[in-house]
Amino acid sequence: MNTTTKCAATALAAALGVTVLAGCGGSEGDASGSGNSKGSKTVTLVSHDSFNASDAVLKAFTKETGYTVKVLKSGDAGAALNQEILTKGSPRGDVFFGVDNTLLSRALDNGLFTPYEAKGLDRVAADTQLDADKHRVTPVDTGDICVNYDKKYFADKKLAPPQSFDDLLKPAYKNLLVTENAATSSPGLGFLLGTVATYGESGYQDYWKKLKSNGVKVVDGWEQAYNEEFSGSAGGKKTEADRPLVVSYASSPPVEVLYAEPQPTEAPTGVATGTCFRQIEFAGLLNGAKNEAGGKVLLDFLISKQFQEDMPLNMFVNPVAKDAALPELFTKFGATVDKPATVDPEKIAKNREQWVQSWSSLVVK
Repeated sequence: MNTTTKCAATALAAALGVTVLAGCGGSEGDASGSGNSKGSKTVTLVSHDSFNASDAVLKAFTKETGYTVKVLKSGDAGAALNQEILTKGSPRGDVFFGVDNTLLSRALDNGLFTPYEAKGLDRVAADTQLDADKHRVTPVDTGDICVNYDKKYFADKKLAPPQSFDDLLKPAYKNLLVTENAATSSPGLGFLLGTVATYGESGYQDYWKKLKSNGVKVVDGWEQAYNEEFSGSAGGKKTEADRPLVVSYASSPPVEVLYAEPQPTEAPTGVATGTCFRQIEFAGLLNGAKNEAGGKVLLDFLISKQFQEDMPLNMFVNPVAKDAALPELFTKFGATVDKPATVDPEKIAKNREQWVQSWSSLVVK
């Protein structure tokens, strides 16, 4: 997931690159020096830029298991996965986190992971276990890619915000939507897949022709779309952005509330829940991991109740563990998506490149 691109809240952590996030004492240099030796008490998690966890929770992991977590951040989800494919069999770490259902087939087809059935998997929602027969990956979180809207803009215009893919084609919303490039951005790809799920392989191209005619703007990634082009975001207000509709996440409104000063009583942005595509992120034990034992313990931890309840306010995603409670910020300001669009991972694997190429020729070129 280009989740990271999920929210500006993780931008500072992403800028740090390689970070030791747990442990009692010790430094980044100490951890990296021992991370690759047999029997090491450092376990290395390779991830996209938006992995984040509270220091207290990771210190608790260290106290309980004796392992210190070292995080190696590697760009967005696609870039991170590409690096692991290039180094498969001799990985840079022990566990990879961040491959989602749109890219899962690439990871599995390249044999990146050693099968491992994580402890506590019986607590994880069955519909997220897309590799349940082989356990090469473990589901960790879900998120919904959806159109967000600027509440103030629509209130000022006395215009109802769109709620569905069909709505976005209406003349009232001409030149209002900005989305990410499906070839370079995880949210952009998810939005494309949402239209494939809704209109089918025979209808999505016609939909995008109409959306282009209605003035959709395409930019490279989420950061630009949300923080520079979207009028409802804190960043967009600073740049005087003029697009009140953006492809983002159902969890974006709680983020706007959390980081506002003072915090508002209502989120400034809303979610068009009829435009959502469900994203599932996974972690897996890397084939050739030097600390396989530590990697297995870390996978167990990623679906523990403690970590799952820590995730929402750190990565702004939803837990997959059925016993993990959402924070009040999510339940009060987040959107509930009852029927998100989905596409079977095998179908994505077979058609993804073709869909993206067709989309690019219709919308970008």
